[in-house]
This record gives sequence, structure tokens and C-alpha cells, in this order.
Amino acid sequence: MSIQVSPSPIPNSNVVSLTSTLLDRDDYLTGLLNQVTATKTEGWLQELRQSAANWVRHSIIPTTREEEWRFTDLSSLRKVQFNLETVNFASLEFDILPEAANSRLVFVNGVFAPELSAVSDLPSGIVVSNLAALSVVEQEGVRQYLAQAEGAQEVFTALNTAGITDAAVVWVKKNVVVETPIHLVFISVAGETAMISQPRCLVVAESGSQVTLVEEYTNHQGAKKEGVYFTNAVTEIWVADNAKVSHTRVEREGAEAFHIGKTAIAQARDSRYTSHAITLGAKLSRHNLEILQTGEQTETTLNALTMISGKQLADTHSAIALNYPHGTSDQLHKCIVGDRAHAVFNGKVFVPKPAQLTNAAQLNRNLLLSSKARVDTKPQLEITADNVKCAHGATVSQLEDDEIFYLQSRGIDENDARKLLINAFAAEIINQIPVPSLREILLSTVNNLKSLTND
Repeated sequence: MSIQVSPSPIPNSNVVSLTSTLLDRDDYLTGLLNQVTATKTEGWLQELRQSAANWVRHSIIPTTREEEWRFTDLSSLRKVQFNLETVNFASLEFDILPEAANSRLVFVNGVFAPELSAVSDLPSGIVVSNLAALSVVEQEGVRQYLAQAEGAQEVFTALNTAGITDAAVVWVKKNVVVETPIHLVFISVAGETAMISQPRCLVVAESGSQVTLVEEYTNHQGAKKEGVYFTNAVTEIWVADNAKVSHTRVEREGAEAFHIGKTAIAQARDSRYTSHAITLGAKLSRHNLEILQTGEQTETTLNALTMISGKQLADTHSAIALNYPHGTSDQLHKCIVGDRAHAVFNGKVFVPKPAQLTNAAQLNRNLLLSSKARVDTKPQLEITADNVKCAHGATVSQLEDDEIFYLQSRGIDENDARKLLINAFAAEIINQIPVPSLREILLSTVNNLKSLTND
């Protein structure tokens, strides 16, 4: 979907009787909706959910006939009947980051796990909690932001909103600088049947504040079987005037999983937002990254790495709306594709006439490691301003024979030479992540991945 110049939140549904006149256009989508809305809430949250459910009933699952989805076929998703399923999460294993040992929220199959979470020793002026545990006053503050970001009517985003019963909330007060990273962990545990979970995050960084976030999606490390499950995640980040947010998003779902994620960011005047998005897992994954500039002189940095093999499909769609003067954005998206995997990148940068003196750069670099690996790339600029500096580009290449030969001439065998070059390609992104222990985990994960070059 395209980003509009002004936010367009889901309208407040004051006329409940309209629900009875809405048509369920997509039986499969209606089945998912019935699953995620089975648990009821109260008050403003239930009204918000009902409004989103109305939009879902008007919608259909996207098909390859739609331009935004033409390279990502969701027919395999439609073949699976998903159910909500809870588990006993007392003995689950996951990576604990030493830097965030006491600043961690953990959700299992979308349900908050207090036994696995730790939020002690946080500085004053920051709230790190699940939505259900907030006070009435704090929930009223959340109400002003939750589901109000751009793109709230997109079908999977609305489906997530329709099923909200809880959420991870990070709220940083004015001028508070948080030195400790905040780790948000969403673990999926496959059950006897295919399972759907809908994680929700809300991050509010008030004026002059600074915070570092790590948002991680993973499967249960001790699971005896991968299992089929569907994660439909939505994260909203509000960056106020002169605030700074560093955000690392890691997707390491199971081999049979489906993952669709939305990250919506609103940047006010003089704010700085940096994203590091790492995609390694899932049978089929899609990440929609949307940035809306709401004031002048914003700085936006988007770094991303997709590394897939087998028959994985990983799709990234980004959209940056630079609506005001003196905005700066810099995007580097890298893909490493092996075996018969398929990577998709579609990056859009919108620079309307009011956004004079904008400086925007976008680059997609792709490394294909087998003859049957595939990438579809489409960097895109839409500019109507006449005093800007904008550039975009894409490259698709393979490992160079002369580079491999050079390393072999230095006593490195061919397989190790290929790994060394692949790791160097990935490390350019991973080394920019501001949490050292997470960098080590990801570099180790890349080093231990099976060969990506089988045809």
C-alpha cells in the first residue's frame, strides 16, 4: 500500500449496527478473524477491535494480481487452518542478551510470559510493560497512539488490531536517555495443530528522549519439531521532536512458519530513527516497513539483511514519505539468496513538492549463490519537489571467481573462501547493530548456516 501525506487511522466505529450489513468477502479471512476475536475485551479496546474487524470483513487476502503482492503468492497460507493455542512456557529456551538481562518482555504464542520477562533496574521515566498490566491512566495514554499509525486499514494490520488482547508497550518520557537496550521477544511454539499468534508492540519516545530496542521473533529452540504456524505482527513507533530511536528487528522463525510483519514509524521534527532489520527464517515472510515524516529535518537510516536458502520466500516492502523540508534518509538493503530461494525488495521514497532540500538515498544489493536462486528488486523514487538530492539503485551479482581464486592462492580452500566472502557481505549490516551480544549471535548464525549453493 502507498503512504499518504496525512495519517489515516481506523475510524472510530460509533454505529455498531453497521456490522450486520457488512459482507464477509473472503471465507478464509473470516475464519482467521473468528479465531482471533474469540476472546473479548472491554471498553475502548473492544471498540477499537470491533472497528478493525469491520474493515477485515470488507477485505480479502491479497493475491498476485495485486501489484504490491505480485511476487508473493499466499496460496500456501490459505491451505492451512490456523487456531489459537496456548502453551506452558515455564521451560522455554531463548537467547538472553546480557545487555538487556533486566529489560526484557517475553510473549509466547502472543501471550505475555511474566516468568520469562525481567524489567527490574530500569531508570525512572520509562515504562516497559504489557498493556494489560498498565494503570488506567497509562492505558488512556496508550489509547491515543495504539492503531493510529499510517496503514491501519491494511488487511493483516487490521486483522492484528481486531485480535488485540495485550501488547508490549515501551514508553520513554521527555528528555529521558535509556542506556540499556530493551529486548522484546516473541516466541512461537508449534502445537498439535497449526497455530496463529498476533504480537503487537507500541513504542512512544517523547521529545528529547533516546532508546535502543531489539525486537525478536523466533521459534522455541528446544522444540522437537518445527511445526506450521503463522505470526502476524504489528509494531508502531512514535518518535517525537528531537527524539532518537535505534531499532533492531530480527526474524528467525521456524522452517515451516509463515511470518507477516508491519513496522509503522512516525517521525516528528528533528527526530532520528535507525532500523536494522534481519530476516533469516520462515518458509514465507513479508515485512512492510513504513516511515511517515511529520516534521522538518528528520534523519532516517534503514539497514537490512535478508539471508535465505532452500525454498524460502522473503519479501520486504518499504515506503518512506518525506513530506517536509530538510529530511534525510539513507537505505541499504542486502539479500543473500541460495538454493531455490526467492527474495523480493520493493522500496519506495515519496518526495512531494513541500519536501524541498531533501536528501534521500536507496540501494539494494543482492548476492545470488546458485543458478536457481531468484531476486525481484524494485527501488522506486516518486519526486515532485525540484530542489532535492535523491538517488536509488540495485545490483545483482554472484561470488566473483577471481576473489575465490585469490583466497585459494593464500591457502584457503574453496568452501571456506566462499563462506568468508558471504560473511563479509553480511557483516556490513550486522556490524552496525548497537548491541554487541546480538551481533555475535547473528554472526554465529550466519557462519553456521548450511550451504546455500545447492542447485
